[in-house]
Amino acid sequence: MTSPMERIARDDEAAILALNNEHAAELSWLEAERLSFLLGESFYARRIGDLDAFIMTFDQDANYDSPNFVWFRERYERFVYVDRVVVAAHARGRGHARRLYQDLFDHAQSAGHTLVTCEVNSDPPNPASDAFHAALGFSEVGDAVIHGGKKAVRYYVRQIAA
Repeated sequence: MTSPMERIARDDEAAILALNNEHAAELSWLEAERLSFLLGESFYARRIGDLDAFIMTFDQDANYDSPNFVWFRERYERFVYVDRVVVAAHARGRGHARRLYQDLFDHAQSAGHTLVTCEVNSDPPNPASDAFHAALGFSEVGDAVIHGGKKAVRYYVRQIAA
């Protein structure tokens, strides 16, 4: 049986925060107030099951100061930026990330978007994420060193039909 995919609600925030912060090295640490603010700014935010996985994205108009988001905003007029996707350890290998991305592509396309963007860490490396994004049709378009040299990232884009 496939777990349901649902919008992230206020009642989900504590669990989302805990799962996010378990993966702070790959993502970034969030405080509860910041998570609430970001969810309010998000273009698309969904969870699977009680919390097998979640995704949070922003479009070009979001009030968001992430250096990665800003990198895309400086280069693309209109886009959806995937800020974070997390699959809980107990739910890996079930296709949850792929389902979230596919639903995002459909949602973005319905809203008239033609470009989905994201970044993947290159230092510390994340080869599984690189391979996953390549399999979904993302192409590398740039890179940067951020957070005072503590992290290096690769920037990816994927065209979707209008």
